[in-house]
Amino acid sequence: MTVKRHPLELDWLGYATLRIAGRTGVTAYVDPGRYGVLEGRRPRDGDLVLVSHAHHYDPDGIERVAHEDAIVVVHESVDAAEMDRVDRQPESLPYEVERVRADESFVLGPLDLFTTPAYNVHGGPHTREDGSPYHPEGEGCGFGVTVDGVTVFWPGDSDALPFHEELDVDVLCPPIGGSFTMDRREAAELAGRMRPELVLPIHYDTFEALETDSEAFVVDVATAGVPVVLDE
Repeated sequence: MTVKRHPLELDWLGYATLRIAGRTGVTAYVDPGRYGVLEGRRPRDGDLVLVSHAHHYDPDGIERVAHEDAIVVVHESVDAAEMDRVDRQPESLPYEVERVRADESFVLGPLDLFTTPAYNVHGGPHTREDGSPYHPEGEGCGFGVTVDGVTVFWPGDSDALPFHEELDVDVLCPPIGGSFTMDRREAAELAGRMRPELVLPIHYDTFEALETDSEAFVVDVATAGVPVVLDE
């Protein structure tokens, strides 16, 4: 299924992988790969690839979606030397690679981008038994990308944070799986406060820890008077 929000086409391909295609031919991917979500796919149409943090860094996934002149934007904390499952640093990939911090704004060709902090609050609901966060502050980011005048925002693997509701975005793509991020109820409350033009949830049902009731999420968001759609 392709979700259309004129002039964009949005495809959630599984896990945190989101494809954003504009009418003018610009295509961006957010956190492509892992857990087989790109199995059998090699579109290689991505002009821009965004990687929010180490858990979503997948060199094979990037190479499946990026064309040869793509720009790959990676959070500064991603380090393959600290990861068991990959052995290639982002800079070793055959693309122009840009490192970013959280809370930046910049322009890449026809696209406007911004990053936001993405983390779990220490001692909050999405932490280990000892209270330590699955995603510490400083080790990841969210991304906002404006394509053809429409701003799509992926908060990253994060709790719902106070500054989120101050953002002016057209399409909100929150994680709703819980466990390691905001859950469906927290995401629905956030959507009600942010009031985007459309909500498209992602990052759920990929494996057991992320299982959730997406239809209940839709009801909660729609009850708040915010347009919402599932891409399942």
